[in-house]
Amino acid sequence: MADKLPEIRIHNTLTRRKERLEPLEPGHVRMYVCGMTVYDLCHLGHARVLVVFDTLVRHLRAVGYRVTYVRNVTDIDDKIIQRANELGEDIGTLTGRYIRAMHEDAAALGVLAPDHEPRATGNIDAIVAMIARLLEKGYAYRAPNGDVYYDVSRFEGYGRLSGKRLEELRAGARVAVEEAKDDPLDFVLWKAAKPGEPSWGSPWGPGRPGWHIECSAMSTRCLGEQFDIHGGGMDLVFPHHENEIAQSEAATGRRPFVRLWMHVGFVQVDEEKMSKSLGNFFTIREILARHRAEAVRAFILSSHYRSPLNYTAEALVQAEHALERLYTALRGLPAGPAEAPEPWAGRFRAAMADDLNTPEALAALHEMARELNRLRDAGRLGEAARLGAGMRRLAASLGLLQAEPEAFLKARPGAAAAREPDEDEIERLVAERAEARRRRDWAEADRIRDLLRSRGVVLEDTPQGTVWRRAVD
Repeated sequence: MADKLPEIRIHNTLTRRKERLEPLEPGHVRMYVCGMTVYDLCHLGHARVLVVFDTLVRHLRAVGYRVTYVRNVTDIDDKIIQRANELGEDIGTLTGRYIRAMHEDAAALGVLAPDHEPRATGNIDAIVAMIARLLEKGYAYRAPNGDVYYDVSRFEGYGRLSGKRLEELRAGARVAVEEAKDDPLDFVLWKAAKPGEPSWGSPWGPGRPGWHIECSAMSTRCLGEQFDIHGGGMDLVFPHHENEIAQSEAATGRRPFVRLWMHVGFVQVDEEKMSKSLGNFFTIREILARHRAEAVRAFILSSHYRSPLNYTAEALVQAEHALERLYTALRGLPAGPAEAPEPWAGRFRAAMADDLNTPEALAALHEMARELNRLRDAGRLGEAARLGAGMRRLAASLGLLQAEPEAFLKARPGAAAAREPDEDEIERLVAERAEARRRRDWAEADRIRDLLRSRGVVLEDTPQGTVWRRAVD
């Protein structure tokens, strides 16, 4: 079975070229993605990482691969401690609230739950064991302040992932470094406990793990000492993923630690990097208050995952209009066999196999929609139904077009729902307009149409009667 699976090529950050996905275990892809540090609500950058890797998992499974997907949660960190202190609550209460919010946001975006979602605080024993191995092998040292540090100079090849050299990194290091370190590039594995901070026991005294070590310990515990794909945002290449390689390969002696490294590009707002300091920071919830969740997903997938994603209100509205056109093409079709016909299926799958080229895959769906409309206009509803069912089957790899067309076209996000008429009122007004048209009272029919349009509802008169949908702002 495994030798018949389609070839998938992925850009490997480590080698800077596209490489064939060749799982260590034929037919079984093991993948780890760095998840959220849960001290605040998720933003659009988080949404992009969630959607991209969810899409990869969906497609791999759709074409026959078995996938074990691990996405961690960082639930102990300096930022978490600071936020809990600011709010006057304990760490568990804070992280629990934001983990629930993260799950809600992910579900709204159609992101499937990972197979495993380990938390740092639930893996202290594995973290301590890995630090002990690094100390035993001479890759780590205990500092006078009680911390344990990784000795970067001991690891040959440090900087391969990011393309950075030790000499350049040292030249750019701050002059005022922590005195406890032997070298400004060394990074902390275990932080000695400070008064009032949460801590766990270890052979080096009470403390808590550094950020980098948790992912090395959790990924190897869940997936083994070597696995196929490791992913995250572009901002994690250095130092986080660079340090993961150094820790994991030093601790296990296995190289490479990961076969393929995937990194998702930055989100920009009006051509500037999204950041709180610039005031252009949008949470997932803020965006979902104004746009359909599936449209946000389609917007994310409209750009290649390695390219910057430029967020503007206009760009998201365009993505919503494009998704509406796909759903409108599917509207009112009878059921048909879910066979993805050629040549569109071939184009779609080739795009997805070529480093997850979702913009090209979306273009194939829009070609199918145009052909579907042509078949419908020609009265060839049986062929249209087959094409529509195949279109939905392909789109499932993107997490799109899985709602009923009527439900999607009539749905609005929560903030809009409060100011727009409900379905019963719309249907009543549509019926009144139909009666006015029957009486040839065109002025009254136009008045009702304009009233609905002013309240965000668009009417379309068809040979089968009047249908309606919510307008996109």
